[in-house]
Amino acid sequence: MRAMTYRGPYKVRVENKPEPRIEHPNDAIVRVTRAAICGSDLHLYHGLIPDTRIGHTFGHEIVGVVEEVGSSVRHLSRGDRVMVPFNISCGSCYFCSRGLLSNCHNVNPNATAIGGIYGYSHSAGGYDGGQAELVRVPFADVGPMIMPDWLDEDDALMLTDAFSTGYFGAQLGEIAERETVVVLGAGPVGLAAARSAWFMGAGRVIVVDHLDYRLEKARTFAFAETVAIGEHRDLVVEMKRLTDGLGADVVIDAVGAEADGGALQHITSAKLKLQGGSPVALNWAIDSVRKGGRVAVLGAYGPLPSAIRFGDAMNKGVTIRANQAPVKRQWPRLLEHIRNGDVRPGELLTHRLPLEHIGEGYHMFSSKLDDCIKPAIIPGTE
Repeated sequence: MRAMTYRGPYKVRVENKPEPRIEHPNDAIVRVTRAAICGSDLHLYHGLIPDTRIGHTFGHEIVGVVEEVGSSVRHLSRGDRVMVPFNISCGSCYFCSRGLLSNCHNVNPNATAIGGIYGYSHSAGGYDGGQAELVRVPFADVGPMIMPDWLDEDDALMLTDAFSTGYFGAQLGEIAERETVVVLGAGPVGLAAARSAWFMGAGRVIVVDHLDYRLEKARTFAFAETVAIGEHRDLVVEMKRLTDGLGADVVIDAVGAEADGGALQHITSAKLKLQGGSPVALNWAIDSVRKGGRVAVLGAYGPLPSAIRFGDAMNKGVTIRANQAPVKRQWPRLLEHIRNGDVRPGELLTHRLPLEHIGEGYHMFSSKLDDCIKPAIIPGTE
């Protein structure tokens, strides 16, 4: 089969790889009809995630058709259209039984923190991902969901990670009615978090980013006020000015490890790998939230320590909540919103590329070219 493979930082290509096979009776093989490049895939692409091995296939946002099922699979059949959450989870361990599907203890030998994720290095289990023609799906009765006939495939693709993660971020913020929510980052997850904040009852939503085209998307898709980072000498001072000197009730960090804004922090993290990611966005969140406020962290960070202003968080009484999103838990509510016409997550997709052009897609997304918000990958097209 044809599949994207990692060849080192900033180097990916499409190669022939052996087709995945049923390795356990609970497995399924899915023929991929839609995949996507995620902002967190860029952390792998840039060489920031440990144990990302040459030849690994990325891609944790997957929609497709069931090609084959193992002998123990009961809920899926050949020909079913399915969307696959990025979490790989057993459904029965201590953590899965408590709804923490992203923290499954049985799918990752390194599961002291994270569970299993498709295509996200061997630190997340070493599973090949869906930027390929075929993908093996473990625990096929737990993760995938048969797509409703009425659900558009682009909307389904966005539910496999980006939009579900943004929605989860709004949940983590425990937004109360009429509260002010600041979202740092206007990538797909940040835009989803901003749009979802309204569903939670927010009275005001402010999105912060440094790119004009992403801020325009925040205005048109998320109906948010916007703040351009480059227009303000001190972003925290501006956030305080916009909130009567108090700070926001909730701040959502949807940026993570590669935040711009501090040269020293960026060099020691992104360049020298001395930190688990640039802490700029998280420090902005801590300093921009009001005393007693809440910070939700969706941006991905590496396992190394980072220079976080934890003393500020402690002294302000800030609650910080963070996790990888337990995607499937979000689907019932999100499907209801989509069916009711409240939102079309697929509107965040700006580019569609054949699998053979995935190197171009990574370069475009990484370099923020052609006003790219979110690229979809469609195997089998030219």
